[in-house]
Amino acid sequence: MSAASRFCRSPRWQTLWLAIGMLIAISSSARTQSFDHAHSAFDALLAKHVRWLPEGHASVVDYAALAHDRPALERYLASLSAVSRTDFERWNKPQRRAFLVNAYNAYTLQLVLTKYPDLESIKDLGGFFSSPWKQRFFTLLGESRHLDDVEHSLLRGAADYDDPRIHFAVNCASVGCPALRPEAFRAEVLDAQLDDQTRRFLADRSRNRAEPEASRLVLSPVFDWYEEDFSQGWRGARSVAQFVATYPVALGLSAADIVALQRDEWSVGYGDYDWSLNRSR
Repeated sequence: MSAASRFCRSPRWQTLWLAIGMLIAISSSARTQSFDHAHSAFDALLAKHVRWLPEGHASVVDYAALAHDRPALERYLASLSAVSRTDFERWNKPQRRAFLVNAYNAYTLQLVLTKYPDLESIKDLGGFFSSPWKQRFFTLLGESRHLDDVEHSLLRGAADYDDPRIHFAVNCASVGCPALRPEAFRAEVLDAQLDDQTRRFLADRSRNRAEPEASRLVLSPVFDWYEEDFSQGWRGARSVAQFVATYPVALGLSAADIVALQRDEWSVGYGDYDWSLNRSR
C-alpha cells in the first residue's frame, strides 16, 4: 500500500473529510434557513395596498400607491429569484406552496405595474398572438419563467399536487378572480388561509350560487377551467358538485342539498368572468 493510500485511510484524513462534510451541510442549512418563510416584505406591501371590499368576498389593489413602493416589491422579488432549486426542494410542502403562490401573486403585481395606469385589464398586456401569462420576465428556481410556468408547471405540475384550493389563492389581477389576500401566504397557516379563501369566494353570490328549486349550481368559470383538479379526490370529492358540498355554509346549503350534491343529482352551470382590473377606484 502506498503512502498516499495509507494517509487517505488514516483517522486524520477521515476526520478532515467529516469536517468538510459538516461545513457543507451547515452552509446549505444556513442558506435554506436564511429565506424569510414569513414573506414579511410581501406581507407588508399587501397589508398596505390591498383591502377587502365591505362584504369580504373580493379585494381591490391600490396600484397607484403600490407603484410608489415598487422598489420594495422588486427587493422582495429579488429574494425569490435568489432561491435555488436545490434549496427549494429541501423545504416541506407547505413552504414550497406558499413560496410559489406568493411568487405568482407578486410577479402578477409587477407585470401590471409595467403598464399601469394605461390598462383596463391584465389582458391588455397581451396581444392577438400573445398572452400576458406567457411572457418570460422573471427568473425563479434558476430558470427564466412566465406566470403559467408557476401555476401549471411548478404548482399544478408538481408530483405532490393534491389541493385544488390553490385556485383560490393565485390571483390574476381581475375582478372575476378569487381575491388577492391582503396578507402573504405562510406555510404554518397555509391550510387555514386556503380554506378562508375558498369560503370567501364561494360566498360571493355574484359569482357562485346554489338554486335548490332548480337543482342547479351556477358557478364561476374557475370551476369549469379546472374541473379535473376539483374532481381528483380532495376530501373525497370526485366532481365539482361534490367539492362545493364540502363548503355548505358558504353557499347556504341545506342538509338535503348536500346529499343531492354528493350524489351529483344537480346540474352545474357556469357564469361569466370579469377580466376588469381589480383596482381601487
